Amino acid sequence: MNRMKNFTGWLAGLLLALAATTAMAQAQLLPGRDFTAIDPAQPTDTPTKVEVLEFFSYGCPHCKELNPVLGKWAARQPADVVVRRVPVSFGRPQWANLSKLYFALEATGDLARLDDAVFAALHEKGLRLYDERAINEWVAAQGVDMRKFADAFGSFGVAAKVRRADQMVQTYRIDGVPALTVDGKYRVLTQSNSHDVLLAQAERIIAKARSERGGKK
Repeated sequence: MNRMKNFTGWLAGLLLALAATTAMAQAQLLPGRDFTAIDPAQPTDTPTKVEVLEFFSYGCPHCKELNPVLGKWAARQPADVVVRRVPVSFGRPQWANLSKLYFALEATGDLARLDDAVFAALHEKGLRLYDERAINEWVAAQGVDMRKFADAFGSFGVAAKVRRADQMVQTYRIDGVPALTVDGKYRVLTQSNSHDVLLAQAERIIAKARSERGGKK
């Protein structure tokens, strides 16, 4: 009887140890599976915070699906995390104009109001906002101050931001969108198509970056 109790206790302990080991293995972040290291690591615009970048384009349907989920996720992040978006073109003139649209709306203060609407115009209404004329017509219909928008769209500042965004695609080695990077060091990887899984993975990598900084939330 005692032998049976001892064996049962030993077996229970073994199962608990195996479960703990399995959990630790599952929790371990692995390069090539969970993230890709960005080499060399890139400086961030907010060095006092863990910076998350979303590389995206309005022309990308997957970016449209991620956008509302990412917005809610970003709003829940602690004070030491900042989320920024980087519109990219991959050398496509149409996507370059969409990048200009993003930065011009940002400059006029209309981005928060019209961000989702740009995605909807392209992917739900089928509007081809790929040249300046089509963009101007759509923006005017949204009640934007067209003098301010035209000045921003054609400005040196917006053109410089578009160039920098495309340069970042090269330095961060982005080959598709949407893509998330953390702290200039890591690109988030996942085997799942779930946005929730992608963002949960990003949180694990944020924790890794935070621990490397020796910081706390």
